Amino acid sequence: MPYTIIGKNTMLDSLGVTHVSAHTADPGESGTNEVSGGSYTREAISFSAASGGNLDSSTQPQLNIPGTPTTVSHIGFWTASSGGTFLGYKAITSETFNNDGTLTITDADLDLNL
Repeated sequence: MPYTIIGKNTMLDSLGVTHVSAHTADPGESGTNEVSGGSYTREAISFSAASGGNLDSSTQPQLNIPGTPTTVSHIGFWTASSGGTFLGYKAITSETFNNDGTLTITDADLDLNL
């Protein structure tokens, strides 16, 4: 049975994503390949209320990435700044940091219509 838009919006609004992470490869089901080192930490993220089966980020978190070099290819969604529950991920255009830098998350939408 397909979910209704109201059902999708309810699921997205109750998901509980509070933090975003950077990953060097597909994080799989458990959030593996998370960046580490330097001053890297997960950053808080906020979302607008779900609409049309889509949850749009309302903030643009900036993650500190150590340049060792480090290539970031995915972002992950968590319930906490450390530990917590890994809820999912999104592939992004890969970016390589040869020096310490900042990855700005400009579009972290979660879409149940795909």
